[in-house]
Parts: sequence; structure tokens; C-alpha cells
Amino acid sequence: MKGVKKRDLPQKICAVCGRPFSWRKKWEKVWHEIKYCSAKCRTNRTSSLKTR
Repeated sequence: MKGVKKRDLPQKICAVCGRPFSWRKKWEKVWHEIKYCSAKCRTNRTSSLKTR
């Protein structure tokens, strides 16, 4: 992803809050597994599943 502008990075939608989030260098090898935008959303995933 070297030389790519921030606006051109891949994006996903968070499974908990529904907000879009962009690719990060630390997620380079596991981008296909990322579902949550933050640690807070990851810890709140069970509460959001109960309300649906």
C-alpha cells in the first residue's frame, strides 16, 4: 500500500457501530479478518448482537 493517498485506502463498515473505517498498516496481513473499527466496538460486540 506504499504511495497510496489516505482517501484512496480500502474501507470497511464496522459490524457494531456501522461507521466506515480505513485500512491501517498494522492490519496489513489480517485486513480480511478485521470486522470492528476499534477495541471498544470489539468489546461491545456481544451487547449489539443481543439487541438485534
